[in-house]
Amino acid sequence: MEPRIELLAEKKLVGKRLNMTLSNDRTFELWHSFMPHRKEIKNNVGTYLFCLQVYDKNLDFKDFNPQTEFEKWAAIEVTNFNDIPDNMEAYTLEGGLYAVFIHKGAPSSFPKTFQFIFNEWLPKSEYKLDNREHFDLMGEKYKNDDSNSEEEIWVPIKLKGN
Repeated sequence: MEPRIELLAEKKLVGKRLNMTLSNDRTFELWHSFMPHRKEIKNNVGTYLFCLQVYDKNLDFKDFNPQTEFEKWAAIEVTNFNDIPDNMEAYTLEGGLYAVFIHKGAPSSFPKTFQFIFNEWLPKSEYKLDNREHFDLMGEKYKNDDSNSEEEIWVPIKLKGN
């Protein structure tokens, strides 16, 4: 599973967010509150859904564990922030260099994909993890909880020399 390397431009997102940890995963709660209201968002760019993880800027990922708190967003891209629904917030995705992996399968198989990315591909690559947003991009091939589902996993990277 070789990634493609992408230079992502800054993006404007609108959605909902919750703080959570891997041991207190509130992803279902987040998406359950977002999906019924996503049609209220104006100025959409495409139909992709963003599942964004925002970590503390001072986090050393060597210290990441199931109790590490982070902010998770359920969002869509918009052209501007002129008309944000009352129950949602704006977020500017910084952009930058990313390794993009295709995850095939149900969410239960995510640990295997993450194991490959962080324990096999990243250490052997010419890149290291950058401290920016991580996100999953769900498009027309995404089929919630289906073994035939596909989504993109965007991992922020930078060259090891930087």
